[in-house]
Amino acid sequence: MSSITLIGTRLAEPGQEFVYRGESSACEGCPYRDQCLNLSEGVRYRVSDVRDGAQTLDCGVHDSGVTAVEVEPVGAKANVPAKNAYAGSKASLEGPCPHTECPSHEFCEPAGVDFDEDYQITEIVGDPPHDYCMLDRDLTLVEFAPNEE
Repeated sequence: MSSITLIGTRLAEPGQEFVYRGESSACEGCPYRDQCLNLSEGVRYRVSDVRDGAQTLDCGVHDSGVTAVEVEPVGAKANVPAKNAYAGSKASLEGPCPHTECPSHEFCEPAGVDFDEDYQITEIVGDPPHDYCMLDRDLTLVEFAPNEE
């Protein structure tokens, strides 16, 4: 289900994804708080539409101001243990990985996905982008369902 919110004009492009991190100290006293702070913290969202004719409003967080957009929660691609990973099941991330240069790192530690939490798998994407896991993990790349808390 989509929501209307205000985000920084630099992020206001259809298809742009972000993880909502909640209120900043710069939000205190802002007259637009109710329109900006209406998403669920820690959830990944995708901009589905930029509102036509929306004005750019001054913001203490975004130096170029904010504008009105429609967003919807989206899932995340993640590497999970291959054992018992199938569409419809639940899985959690294997654990942190210090190998930031690995082509799979963004899927082993995806933004908006917490360790030690189970997520519903909607699709098996296939093999991870790496040739060899430096932690010797047997992983499968999957798509998690949107977290709509």
